[in-house]
Amino acid sequence: MGSSDEKVVAVIMVGGPTKGTRFRPLSLNIPKPLFPLAGQPMVHHPISACKAIPNLAQIYLVGFYEEREFALYVSSISNELRVPVRYLREDRPHGSAGGLYNFRDLIMEDSPSHIFLLNCDVCCSFPLTDMLDAHRRYGGMGTILVIKVSAESANQFGELVADPVTHELLHYTEKPETFVSDLINCGVYIFTPDIFTAIEDLSTQRKDRANLRRVSSFEALQSATKTLPSDFVRLDQDILSPLAGKKQLYTYETLDFWEQIKTPGMSLKCSGLYLGLFQLTSPNLLAFGDGTRSAKIIGDVYIHPSAKVHPSAKVGPNVSISANARIGAGVRLISCIILDDVEIKENAVVIHSIVGWKSCIGKWSRVQASFSFYLIFILHAISKIYKVKSLLAKNFPMAVLYNTKINSRILALDIIIIYSFFDIAIHMYTEDGVICNRKNSLVDCPSNFLAKACGMWI
Repeated sequence: MGSSDEKVVAVIMVGGPTKGTRFRPLSLNIPKPLFPLAGQPMVHHPISACKAIPNLAQIYLVGFYEEREFALYVSSISNELRVPVRYLREDRPHGSAGGLYNFRDLIMEDSPSHIFLLNCDVCCSFPLTDMLDAHRRYGGMGTILVIKVSAESANQFGELVADPVTHELLHYTEKPETFVSDLINCGVYIFTPDIFTAIEDLSTQRKDRANLRRVSSFEALQSATKTLPSDFVRLDQDILSPLAGKKQLYTYETLDFWEQIKTPGMSLKCSGLYLGLFQLTSPNLLAFGDGTRSAKIIGDVYIHPSAKVHPSAKVGPNVSISANARIGAGVRLISCIILDDVEIKENAVVIHSIVGWKSCIGKWSRVQASFSFYLIFILHAISKIYKVKSLLAKNFPMAVLYNTKINSRILALDIIIIYSFFDIAIHMYTEDGVICNRKNSLVDCPSNFLAKACGMWI
């Protein structure tokens, strides 16, 4: 155990508007870290976990967003948790480790003995206190949270090899082409202040190599395209890989859930995981109801205090309803996120969907997607062309409605696959989509036209 006067700080990397474009359209109106999962901003979950760290002195959010975008939230969460939370804006990209080093003087103001580093877009139980205890037992410079995954999916992440007895990190490689290990990096770390020395040493080595290199102007031009700036330091490739096997880095394996939040589809899954976690950490946030004086609640559900849900509605499992939403009589909600100012009228059904801000779902409408594969249907552009009453996304796991009104026609979407606005801008689909109503009348909707329409809203 550490001394009672040892201080700990936490740094949470939140990215910026040029990052996380796969999360569009959900990040068009709001910074991705502030998008609600289980009724709370995405960044709220790691911040709440940090609150449990003994002797926590400060929480820093580091990113590229304008300070005004986080000002209100930072003030609110600081008062709520009674822990100082501060947003630090990077002037330019420095890399995951370089960003930490860039604010080293501020981070070390309280002379902390340990520094937590977390990525905002990971969803897990954040076992930070257990991780801190393990880190102190190991006695190294840093400890990495890791988890075992299937061999098929491991190469999508940083793979590592650890000593099964001492848990020392022996080898680390980022997204290898061939299988190395089923143990992956979770993007949650704890370091001693020695991490700043390691980053500084790497930057110095780069500067020295640049100064010693004597090459022709042509070779210098080639080298400049391959060489990173001395102050741009990546934590995984530049720090973890070189220090592996040197008795400085160790691993702590979590047996709980872990996911990356990169796309709108994952936000729905992760919202459900956090709702389940509330059973242990924040049961007061979960809604209850038996269908008499309040709506019938099934499983884990969050309902904002300002939302109005009719007593005859049936809600859950895995549903979160945001501020000022209005849920009418007889409505059925299953596995969905209902965002601010949404109206869902009588007897409508919403399943496996995210209903965006100020959308309106008409009476007896049905918005549903199936779980055959993780593809995403985004209605934003279609809503500009057609007025619809009901939507069925065939063979897709989730429908994402973005500022949409569904009120006049029943449509079923087939063939067209839209991953996100970012992908649409790059890929022009060759297959034609077919939009049909209940009478099976067909309306041609060439996918390249739809792609262009969606591209207008990037």
